Amino acid sequence: MRQLTEIEINRIKLLTENSVELTLIEPTETGLIKSIMDATGSVRSYLKAKEIHDFEIQKQGQESKVLINSILVKDDAFISSVASLYRPNTKKGDPRIWFKGLGTYAKANDILGIIEFQKTLYVLNITKLNLESLLSFSVANPLKELISEINYTSNEIADELLQMLNKIAQRGLVPALIEADNTVGLTLETLLGIPPNSSKKPDYKGIELKSYRDKRGNRKNLFAQVPEWNLSKFKSSAEILDNFGYNRGEDFKLYCTVSSLVRNPQGLMLKLDNNTRQLLENSDKSNVGDFVVWGLETLHKRLLEKHNETFWIAADSTIIDGKEFFQYKKVEHTKKPIVSQFDILLEQGIITLDHLIKRKVTGSVVEKGPIFKIKPNSLDLLFPPSQSYNLLV
Repeated sequence: MRQLTEIEINRIKLLTENSVELTLIEPTETGLIKSIMDATGSVRSYLKAKEIHDFEIQKQGQESKVLINSILVKDDAFISSVASLYRPNTKKGDPRIWFKGLGTYAKANDILGIIEFQKTLYVLNITKLNLESLLSFSVANPLKELISEINYTSNEIADELLQMLNKIAQRGLVPALIEADNTVGLTLETLLGIPPNSSKKPDYKGIELKSYRDKRGNRKNLFAQVPEWNLSKFKSSAEILDNFGYNRGEDFKLYCTVSSLVRNPQGLMLKLDNNTRQLLENSDKSNVGDFVVWGLETLHKRLLEKHNETFWIAADSTIIDGKEFFQYKKVEHTKKPIVSQFDILLEQGIITLDHLIKRKVTGSVVEKGPIFKIKPNSLDLLFPPSQSYNLLV
């Protein structure tokens, strides 16, 4: 894709500010003539994430073509269209996409935004449509209608969840489900009727739930992400444990925090390599050095996937007769993390990494992380202005 102009960048920012997720595609002159566009990696990932289409499992040939209801958005009208998603028999069957009527809607090298909403694909000509004017105009227009519907649907789910949390809060103290560090979240999800699962997808209809005991100094979990072992010197959590673990009672474990500012007691530290766009974990042992790697793009993707919209739910913890109880009391509602800030916050030690590795008596090694965490009261450095709710009012 060509480099975006400043106007195009500002228009994409405007959509992001309005809670609109999109992917971009650029038709070429040859593509417009032949009615064909390459479904680039970002387009394929977006369609898969939105559960619209998965090119990876699609067979080659016209008989396997998939058609998706689509709409071309003009400044004064919605134009009905159909998206054709297919892999030709020629060559390697490189994924293709085309929208009916695109030849008269766009010119070569226009930047088009593709937006999924309610299983329909909307196409915006980012280059040609004056989004600033359309969104600020007092009179209704197709773009304003679309964004209003997207925001209404998003707010409807958030309002529904907020009402459920209010009812839970009004119950007062509720007993912890089990004795564990993560029981504050497990207990709440059980009260909400969310079954335990290991999915990386958000918890409640697209909204991620992050519950925590409201103690001063507690960091908040962002996400867990294993290193890219194929790029790393060490190839497993077991190897990390063997090199840096310690005995604690009957356990052999490595429970520690790693920062980019200072080395921890195990001699571990994070390093950002902006040239290779990688995050490295480094040991002060001369025979080890850099031992695991994360691609920054992988971490950015994980952040966006996990925290597109999040409820950060604070609870007071009370011990009665040796048993823990929770009073869920407030919510901070965030949307759309500012990805560029992630790297800065890593460098500043505001985002850190926790290892939670342990060898069981059976000899097997388990790791609950590595978990990336952010310091308390720092969410506003990573997310646009949030909304806060008091559940006890």
